[in-house]
Amino acid sequence: MAEILLIADIHLSPANPQTDTFAALMARAAKADALYILGDLFDYWVGDDQPLPDAIGHSLDQLSALPCKKYFLAGNRDFLVGQNLLDRIGAENLPDVFPLSYRGETILLCHGDTLCTDDLAYQAMRQQLRSPTFRCDFLAKPLAERIAIAEGLRARSKTESSSKPEDIMDVNASAVSTLMQTQGAKVLIHGHTHRPAIHRLVDGGARVVTGDWSTHGWLVALNADVITLERFDSNNTEIIERITLSESSKSARETTR
Repeated sequence: MAEILLIADIHLSPANPQTDTFAALMARAAKADALYILGDLFDYWVGDDQPLPDAIGHSLDQLSALPCKKYFLAGNRDFLVGQNLLDRIGAENLPDVFPLSYRGETILLCHGDTLCTDDLAYQAMRQQLRSPTFRCDFLAKPLAERIAIAEGLRARSKTESSSKPEDIMDVNASAVSTLMQTQGAKVLIHGHTHRPAIHRLVDGGARVVTGDWSTHGWLVALNADVITLERFDSNNTEIIERITLSESSKSARETTR
């Protein structure tokens, strides 16, 4: 069985096409069983008629050509990705929280923003933007207007984030625990926070956070019993941290004794 790869927060844009790093990922994913994109493939997405520069279009063509299965789970930047884009890259759409069955365990996948429950302003905005009414009204607007709105929201988000306390922009421990217990999961994998790490949880199990792509790419790999958090570029790959499923399961069992 080949490895399963998971990525998030690539933030493709004309100013940040990530051409070389994306090509390095494609070379590895060509040998994988599956590739899961856990949101924010794009810096913003205003509809499937959004124009793309040639460099990003080429990357999407590489993604489409991968022989492995591909899955897309929307993030806060690209929740308007539609079926046309999914068809172009040959990916299956996933719900906001997806329970992946792997080697007899449940591994939860999500983007991560729904777990940042201490950021009340963001959660209120998220609820508004994800409503069917907003989606319908927004997609009916001319393309140029949609792009202007998206760029305005991006600028506003950067300004507001710079003034928010760091802790409220991270996940809430209680929200994580509740989600994992409800789903019967030992491991949770997400992005969004841009704080790559593997957290051993006090009630057993692990929370694995992949990083955002800037000077390097980030991925999580599932390979047999081992989960690795890796940083890479076009020349090198570095394993930052690892955990085994057996370690996670043992920890979870011990907390219930």
